[in-house]
Amino acid sequence: MFDTKIAIVVREDLATWQKLNVTAFLMSGITGANPEIMGEPYRDAAGHTYHSLCIQPVIVLSADQGTLKNVHNRALSRDVPHGLYIEEMFSTGHDEANRAVFAEHGPEDAKVVGIALRAEKKIIDKITKGAKMHA
Repeated sequence: MFDTKIAIVVREDLATWQKLNVTAFLMSGITGANPEIMGEPYRDAAGHTYHSLCIQPVIVLSADQGTLKNVHNRALSRDVPHGLYIEEMFSTGHDEANRAVFAEHGPEDAKVVGIALRAEKKIIDKITKGAKMHA
């Protein structure tokens, strides 16, 4: 049905609230970069209108720190656009501070806690090799 695949990989040792937070932030990046994947608003039987949702399924995976680093490096080496959330962003309170702390780290020292990608299915499968379905 879809030629592309959306995958979000979160570090497996995070607290539940952190996994949910990272997933939400990263998915907002995917939809912001790909507005065409947003559907029409929802309407219920009483006539209330609700936000549009993504029309494409999203797979959420988990991985250890080493696998996440590999996923990040594979995405970079293939020039696949992606969203990234690093551990240091948990200590900030707003977007400007997030971007400032993010800018202090490069791929070699970033403590990646989550990554979100959308690309052709085969490419996503290769990039996320080693990550498991989130349980």
